[in-house]
Parts: sequence; structure tokens; C-alpha cells
Amino acid sequence: MKDDHLNGAHKRHEPTLDENQQGTKDDASPTSESVNQENERLMQGNSLQHERRDERGYIRVATPFRVTLADSDTELDGNDVSLGGFSAHSERAFEPGERVSASLIMAAGNFDVMVAVNAECLDAIPRERGNGYDVRFKINEIDPQHHESLRQIIRSGLSGRSPNIEGQMASEDPQTPRKRQATKPTPPKRQPKPIGRYILLFLAIGLLVLVSAATAYRNFVLIEPSFAAVTAPRIDIRAPSPGILGEHGFTAGDQVERDQLLTNVINSDLESDLILAEAALSYNVQLIENLRNYLEEDDQEISLASSAQPASGDLTTFETVSPDIAEARVEQFEEVRDFENSRIAALKELQASNEIYSPCDCRVAWALSSAAGVYIDESERIMTLVRTDEGDVMVEALVHMDDISRIEPNQQAYVTLANATQPIRAQVRNVALDVEPQPRAGFPSWVRQQQNVASVLLSPEAPLPPESVGQPVDVRFSETPLLSATSEKIWQGANWIKQSSYDLYDTALEEINHYRNGTDETSDEG
Repeated sequence: MKDDHLNGAHKRHEPTLDENQQGTKDDASPTSESVNQENERLMQGNSLQHERRDERGYIRVATPFRVTLADSDTELDGNDVSLGGFSAHSERAFEPGERVSASLIMAAGNFDVMVAVNAECLDAIPRERGNGYDVRFKINEIDPQHHESLRQIIRSGLSGRSPNIEGQMASEDPQTPRKRQATKPTPPKRQPKPIGRYILLFLAIGLLVLVSAATAYRNFVLIEPSFAAVTAPRIDIRAPSPGILGEHGFTAGDQVERDQLLTNVINSDLESDLILAEAALSYNVQLIENLRNYLEEDDQEISLASSAQPASGDLTTFETVSPDIAEARVEQFEEVRDFENSRIAALKELQASNEIYSPCDCRVAWALSSAAGVYIDESERIMTLVRTDEGDVMVEALVHMDDISRIEPNQQAYVTLANATQPIRAQVRNVALDVEPQPRAGFPSWVRQQQNVASVLLSPEAPLPPESVGQPVDVRFSETPLLSATSEKIWQGANWIKQSSYDLYDTALEEINHYRNGTDETSDEG
């Protein structure tokens, strides 16, 4: 029933439990005509009997309470109250529309409950008997806790119980039993539910089914290798001779050009041999020159050295020989001179080979540190270079022997790099059962020790970045290109959405932590 304080029917009589009992006592013998008129009046008006519980407005109840105005010490006696307003007896007239701040003081057992409200005067009607006015107020503002207290007190009054604190704290919420008319109530009209939510629900279900089907097809139908990585042709730079490694500033990832000096090997033994060979050559040349000068001046006996090796460690002795013998010894010294020339040329060639140059436009995959004069042996690895020209960077996959029969040359496959949103199509270049002799960088040695696997080399349609050499990748071999491409794109899209959600969550978490840290620092400074 609509609140009597909110509509204009001031004279309307709304029955309560107390009034019904009093009316029964006063009207001891009502006539049928008066009963019919009363029923007709209740049928035309808003009555409790014609009102469904879910259609009911605010119900007023007559309960003892006092009204205290905040702007004065005036205290009014309350008549009745509802969740929408209240009426009280006042000695002065209030103007309609006048706003007041009041406190409703209601008895609840041995305690008084105070309900603070902001109300507006609807009208003030003089009383028929006695002095003063019956003033009706509409509640404009009320706190939620006061609203709940007022609701509990009103319902306690409607249930025929005296309001008390214990009743408000109890879990039950008593309500007044209502007597319904025999007429069937009109069901409330349901608001049409928006169709958009059903469309979104069906789309979400369809997307979930699609992603699940693509994931199942990708994991159970396509051929998956045991391991795959980006590889490239490898060139190992080894020491040509033992010695100390020369200084160089190359590290993994540096780019080198063809014929660029990489490093050198300092071989002290080789340098010593070269110095001795040059000294012996100089000694023989001078000895031959002196002998020829003596032979041209006179035909007497000539004193000459017995050895053409000045650094042999023995003392040099001289002997006197005839010119004929001296001429034969000159020929021997010339042979020794020619030998020393050949030896010096060989030593210089070895010394030149100790300077190492780049054989190609490559990328440094690994380099031995040259700090503190590292000594290396002959054929010891100094650097590892990787060819990065177009067509050199490929993908190598190890496939189990049970699945190798399903893979053929030029078969299509899909390669997915780490943190990539779209797969890259590739074709099978060759299949090799022996993976050991293949000089390609990017595969760890322990992976190649697996048994019952074959090496499959894939040539991607789009060039792979050189810095991805050695990076593990995800490879799927396709037997039905159309279904494989569709499932791969769906799976990658779902994976991208998942990764983006994680990134957004991490970013939001970092911002919250940063804000909290800034707040803590500000409070510490304060």
C-alpha cells in the first residue's frame, strides 16, 4: 500500500491491528450494508487485502515514539511512522516544503532507539479535537543503519510484537501475516532480458570450443619433435701452432667481416728458430763471399772455417787447404746457404699462419678469452663462427624414429619462435639419420646424444634473425596444410591473449607496489 504520508489522502483510514480490534469493540452489531460499503471502499482504495507483498509500498504503523528537532529543543509526539515518512502532533504549524533535521526516539524494550532523519513537511492539518496540528513529514535522507533499525521496528510492530533490541539482533525477520482476497493477483510483468548477454555467452562458448579443438588437434594430430632449435653452419677457428694467444676484443654476438684479423698466436720457439736461421744464412753468405775474394787474389793455400753452422755449439776451427779444395768447399757452403733460405721461408710461412683472419662474413658464437696471456696447444679451439647469410639460418629438429616415416622432403611445417604471435611456415629440406657429422651451431651436445632420433633440417619461408641461432623453437609437422594452418593460428591467438593478460596483471601489480612504496616513504618523511 502506498504511504499515506506521500499522497494527498489525509483522511483515508488505513487499518492496523490495534484499530481492527478497537473497531470490533465499538461496532458490536454492524449491518451488512455498512460491511459492504466498507469492502467497496477498500476495493477502490489501496488496502492491505488487495496488495501483494512484492507490490507493497511503505506501510505505516502506530507505535509510541517522540520526535526531537535538531534546530530547537522542541519535542513532538509521534502518531505513526513508516519507512517513507511519519506524522506527529505539533503545537505550531509547519509550512509545506519546510525541511527539518529530526531524531525519532522509539521505545525498544528497556531501551530507546534513536533514528536520525532529514525530512520535509508535506502538510499541517489542524486537529478536529484539541489544539495543535497533525503534521506529516516525508523522509528525504536517512543513513543505512538507521534505515535498517526503523525497518526492524516497523516490522516488529506489524507482527504484533513489542520492538526490542534482542528482536532486532535475532536472525528472524517477522512479518505480519496478510489475509489475501480470493481474486488471483496479477503476476508482475517481467522485464525482457537483453539478448546481448546471450549472444556474448554463445560467442564465449564457441570460442572456448574452437580453442579446445585447435589445441587438441595441434597436440595429438600434428607431429611434434623431441627437440628443435635455430641452427646455422659452424666454423671452428683452431690454433695453427702452440703458443700464447694474442689479445682480441671479440665476444659472442659480434659481427666480423671476411679477411678481418681475428687474433694471432705468439710462438716463441718459432721466433727463435727464425732468428737462428737468419743468422746462419748471413754467416754463410759472408763466408762464401770471403772465400771467393781469396781465390781471386792468389793461388796459395787458403785458411777457412771447418763448419758452416756458427750456432752449432762447438768452437769454430780453421784449416789450411789448397785452392781446389777451397773451391769445392765453396760449393758446399752455397748448398748450406740455399738450405737456410728455404728454412727461413718455411719459418716465415709458419709465422704468418699464426695470424688468424676471418674466412667469411660471420657472427661470433663463442670466443676464448685472451686475458692474462692464455697458452694454447696446437689445434685447440679459439673461436666459433656462424654463417648468417640468407639461407644459412635454418631450423633443425630431432624426430623420433616412430614418426620419421611420416615426414618427407618438401613437407610443410610450422615454426614458432619464442614470444612470437604468428607461426612461420617452413619446408623439410632433408632428413638425416646420422646427426653427429653435421657441423651446425645452435644444438647442445647433450641433445645429439639421444637415441632413436633422426635429424630433420627445415628451411623457413621467411628469413630468421641471426641472433636467434641457438634458441629453442616449437615445430609442428603438418600432413593436412589447411587444418594445420587454421589450428596453429587459433592456438597462437589464444596464447597471445593469455600472455597479454599475464603482462597486464604484472604491470598493474608493479604499479600498485610502486604506489604503496611511495605512500610509505611519504608517511615516513611526515
